[in-house]
Amino acid sequence: MNRTKGDEEEYWNSSKFKAFTFDDEDDELSQLKESKRAVNSLRDIVDDDDDDDLERVSWTGEPVGSISWSIKETAGNSGSTPEGREQLKGRNSFYTQLPKPPSTYSLSSFFRGRTRPGSFQSLSDALSDTPAKSYAPELGRPKGEYRDYSNDWSVSDTVRRLRRGKVCSLERFRSLQDKLQLLEEAVSMHDGNVITAVLIFLKRTLSKEILFRELEVRQVALRHLIHFLKEIGDQKLLLDLFRFLDRTEELALSHYREHLNIQDPEKRKEFLKTCIGLPFSAEDSAHVQDHYTLLERQIIIEANDRHLESSGQTDVFRKHPRKASILNMPLVTTLFYACFYHYTESEGTFSSPINLKKTFKIPDKQYVLTALAARAKLRAWNDVDALFTTKNWLGYTKKRAPIGFHRVVEILHKNSAPVQILQEYVNLVEDVDTKLNLATKFKCHDVVIDTCRDLKDRQQLLAYRSKVDKGSAEEEKIDVVLSSSQIRWKN
Repeated sequence: MNRTKGDEEEYWNSSKFKAFTFDDEDDELSQLKESKRAVNSLRDIVDDDDDDDLERVSWTGEPVGSISWSIKETAGNSGSTPEGREQLKGRNSFYTQLPKPPSTYSLSSFFRGRTRPGSFQSLSDALSDTPAKSYAPELGRPKGEYRDYSNDWSVSDTVRRLRRGKVCSLERFRSLQDKLQLLEEAVSMHDGNVITAVLIFLKRTLSKEILFRELEVRQVALRHLIHFLKEIGDQKLLLDLFRFLDRTEELALSHYREHLNIQDPEKRKEFLKTCIGLPFSAEDSAHVQDHYTLLERQIIIEANDRHLESSGQTDVFRKHPRKASILNMPLVTTLFYACFYHYTESEGTFSSPINLKKTFKIPDKQYVLTALAARAKLRAWNDVDALFTTKNWLGYTKKRAPIGFHRVVEILHKNSAPVQILQEYVNLVEDVDTKLNLATKFKCHDVVIDTCRDLKDRQQLLAYRSKVDKGSAEEEKIDVVLSSSQIRWKN
């Protein structure tokens, strides 16, 4: 495109780019001064108290006061005059060869909270020892997170959040209608934890009368509250609730449970005495009466036995010292104690086992089992034998065991009874297979040999012969039985 000379001069004069001249250096100095003022304007961003703790940086990244920054400052000051510009030209070679030191801080690291690679300390670390403020822009949280702690949740949203285990305040539900709606929503979720949480809130914010009245028509919530009160042991409120609901039997049982909190035996006995007249069922009333009677006897027995033990006049207490007190023990434990220390006492004494059996109507099986364990532990084999010996109306004696002789054998073996005693009771087992198994298990050789002979089972007897010791009396007895011509063996 052909242009005239005048057009070209107009084009170059109107261009936004200008050719380099040394006069342009004044513009660079003015820009440098503007940068200096911008760096110093950082004072407005931070507090005055923090100025001493922060190292000022220029917009080029050099710390204010560094070598390169000082050179530029010198250039800026000296370049303001013609003489200064000449000095700047003379120093230009030195200025260009001076390496630029790596800056510890940069704007990117300032907002990211870390230094450039190779640096030793970040800005956050440098300010950790001082109460400095964070000047990085804080990112906004999602609105849903702020709603976690707000009060704008509906009843259904609140219950769902409780079910998920989220933090949720119930204090915004202040009217009775809102609280009942909250309870009904929790019940509809069929989550026991949520129902209990709402009930705790209602228990704290409602009077007893209003709470009981509203729960009376809400049986699911009522059952949860009763269970919760039992778990935390709030007997007073539980009694008030049963009294309001007119549940007399549950009221009596709840009152009876309070004896567990009484440690003193005499005070517990007096408390149980007050429970006898409460409106229990017929079966529960009998148990409460027995409990009172048992504790009354235990107190008497304990006082008497403590005296006998301390005096050392009784052999059984001297040979077998008591390991624990009998107070507040169950009936079966008390019976075992009586059979162990007072077995031979007459029926008229409180500590007599027969007296306990009749007073508390203990079944024969329970009595025999307990007495057998106690006497076998003392290795009183004559008492064990007398326990199972009975007489008929003709005067004949017979052994009878209500618990079965197989259990008698097991208890005797557990208490290290002699083989002769075991064999006697193994022979009394009626079932043949059970008898053979017990005799083999407890090494009652004579019983095994005699039973195999009676069954005429040669093979089983030969198999048992290999289990006895070589040259023993049992092996000789087996050989005699096997060589007998009077036995017709089955095999």
